[in-house]
Amino acid sequence: MRQSVSAIRVLSFAILATATLVGTTGCFKRGAKGDYALAPEVRPLEVPPDLNAPGGAPAAAVPVLASQAAKPAPAAAAAAPQANTGGFTVSGGKDEVFAKVGTALESVEGVKVASKAQLLGSYDVAYEGSDFLVRVVAVEAGAYISAVDPRGLPATGAAPVKLLGELKAKLAP
Repeated sequence: MRQSVSAIRVLSFAILATATLVGTTGCFKRGAKGDYALAPEVRPLEVPPDLNAPGGAPAAAVPVLASQAAKPAPAAAAAAPQANTGGFTVSGGKDEVFAKVGTALESVEGVKVASKAQLLGSYDVAYEGSDFLVRVVAVEAGAYISAVDPRGLPATGAAPVKLLGELKAKLAP
């Protein structure tokens, strides 16, 4: 009997210790309050203080890029490419004008067409020592023809301007 009393004591002590441990950790507390009791989707977002947005300090202002500051007004955007690049507009669809530009390029002496891409609307051209693209882009009034240098900027050198002038004389009415 002595052995069973000692086993009961050990067992009751283990049950009491487990109950105390569970009771003090809060696992089975009813009516728990605080954000931790909410579902994870409902809990408020905690942002560390140093990650909050600055309060309008001049040092925290985002600088304006030159490309964003020099954007033309939307109303003037349609006329801006013609004024800046020296290109011109021809009436007709893009594919039709692309074919006419190819024929006109073949008739200009000294022009070497390295490649053409109809889907992109461009001819890779070498003329008077300059390499550039002649592009055909669909616009409301028809197709816009311009010259673009290898950097993707409007080609303003002597050779592109001269070639665009010859193309304009052959294509524009």
